[in-house]
Amino acid sequence: MDTPFIYNKSVSGKNFLGRKQNCTSLMNLLSQGENVSIYDVPKAGKSSLLQQTFLDMQGSGHAFLPIKVSLFNVRSLAAAMTRIGSALIKAAASSSADYGSAVENLLPGTHFIFSNEEFYEKGDILSIAPEELDDNDIASVFSLPYRAGSENGRKLILILEEFQNIMLTEDGDRACTILENMFKELNPDCRRHACYIFCGSGVNAMKYIFEDKRYFYRQVEHIALDAVEHREIVDNCIKGYLVSGKVLDRDLMLGVCRLFKGNMWYINHFCSICDHLSKGYIMEPVLQEALATLISLHEPRFLAMMNDLTTFQVSLLRAVLDGYKKFSSADVIREYGLNSSANVHRLKDALCKKEILTFDENDEPVILDPLFEYWAGKYFFEKSVE
Repeated sequence: MDTPFIYNKSVSGKNFLGRKQNCTSLMNLLSQGENVSIYDVPKAGKSSLLQQTFLDMQGSGHAFLPIKVSLFNVRSLAAAMTRIGSALIKAAASSSADYGSAVENLLPGTHFIFSNEEFYEKGDILSIAPEELDDNDIASVFSLPYRAGSENGRKLILILEEFQNIMLTEDGDRACTILENMFKELNPDCRRHACYIFCGSGVNAMKYIFEDKRYFYRQVEHIALDAVEHREIVDNCIKGYLVSGKVLDRDLMLGVCRLFKGNMWYINHFCSICDHLSKGYIMEPVLQEALATLISLHEPRFLAMMNDLTTFQVSLLRAVLDGYKKFSSADVIREYGLNSSANVHRLKDALCKKEILTFDENDEPVILDPLFEYWAGKYFFEKSVE
């Protein structure tokens, strides 16, 4: 069933709002063979940005092949390398009958093998015993896009989704160091054949790799997702309701945008609920019921987030919701029972690791999930929320 409010998959074309400058910047960087990092909260629109950019590149006559590899459930380097390598071998070989020879040609001198048994049982193209994985194996997989791209005739764009999970393996620093050194040693001509896109929904985990540890410094260009203008969101949503003969007041829709801070995933889901709850004019009671419905869907997740916090961490979160930007003053420490400025530093780190807070360039706190921010203020801390 067609719906103007799509929230369950990536979008492009008329459903892609704003971020035209992001698309242009990304297309220019990829066409020049630059590596790119994109990280933001889950469902912020990273995949939609890639999808729209690839459509724009096709329309401009670029010859390329995007290859997506998700690391969301990877917890070992061997698993990460076999997954990345398998996706690249699959793209390089013309059929499954060629997988064995492709492994031999593209990964010579490594411990990777093609096993017919593993392939037919599990679908794995590459196999390796975890204890056999060495630095040369890792470097060979990371440089594989450039070798495969030179043979393919099209630029390979390797998209590593949830890249931050490389640090959850037994030695993520080792993998990042090897990849960094590989980038340094590449011939400049290799940029014609391949490039990397590092995507992640763990904002602070990705910041740790690219900003704190400064891996891939000057080797990877970061693209920060632009905010979609509220006016454009309001216009799109009102137009979507008109398709089914429904009317929503512009000011009410603007309030929705402010509540969700322009998060299109929440907004589209919210508008879809309103669409199902109404028949003509969409009045404020419908919006309130839709919000209650949306909260009921996410409340178990929010409760789990709060139950995972210590008393001190809850106190710091309350201070953030109360509008404080700095927490080390004696008055704030005393009012919220934060114990000491050293403890405040530990609490900030803990809430960042749990991806509840992040801190901007001015070291001011930002709650990453707008609906969680609303729920925590109104229901957990029982504050008066407009």
